[in-house]
Amino acid sequence: MYPFFRLAKTIFKARRRAPINYTDSSSIEFHCHPWDLDIFNEMNNGRVATLYDLGRIDLSIRGGLLPALIRNKWSLVVAGSSVRYRKRIHMFNKITMHSRFVGFDDRWMYLEQSMWVDGEPASSILIRGGVTGKQGLISPDQIKQAMNAEGLDFTLPEWIGEWIDSEQHRPWPPQR
Repeated sequence: MYPFFRLAKTIFKARRRAPINYTDSSSIEFHCHPWDLDIFNEMNNGRVATLYDLGRIDLSIRGGLLPALIRNKWSLVVAGSSVRYRKRIHMFNKITMHSRFVGFDDRWMYLEQSMWVDGEPASSILIRGGVTGKQGLISPDQIKQAMNAEGLDFTLPEWIGEWIDSEQHRPWPPQR
C-alpha cells in the first residue's frame, strides 16, 4: 500500500521548512517500519522506489517546482531511472534521504537521490523526469521560466550524459 501517512507528513513538514534553491540538496529523515520489509527482513526494493517519491515531493515543494506545477496545471512523470543498492536497510534503521536536482537536457530533467544509514550510503537513484500538460511534454525552457530559474547553470555531469547515451542503445520495445 502507498505510504499516505508518510506522504502527508512529508508535505506538512516541507511547507514548514525554509525554501531552497532548486539546485540545492534537500533531505528528509524517516525509519524503516515492519511493513517496509521483504521476506529477507530488509527494506523491499519496491518500497525504496516509493520512498524516493517522498524525497522528490519535499524537493519540489521547497525548491519551487510544485507551485509552478499547480499554477500551470502541469504534472510530473518519471521517464527512466537507474538504481544502485549497496547496503541493506533493516527494521527501525533511521534513514536520511538526500534529493537534488541535477539539470536538464533538451527534453528532460534529471534528479539524483540517495538513502543513508549510519552515515553510509545504502542506495541511490538517478531519475529522468518530465513535466507534462494538456499539450504533452513541457519544454525545459518553459519549466525554467515558470520557476524563475532561467539564469541557473543546468549543465549535466559527464556520467549522466553517458547514462543517457547508453539508454539510447537499449532496445524498445522490449523482447517478450
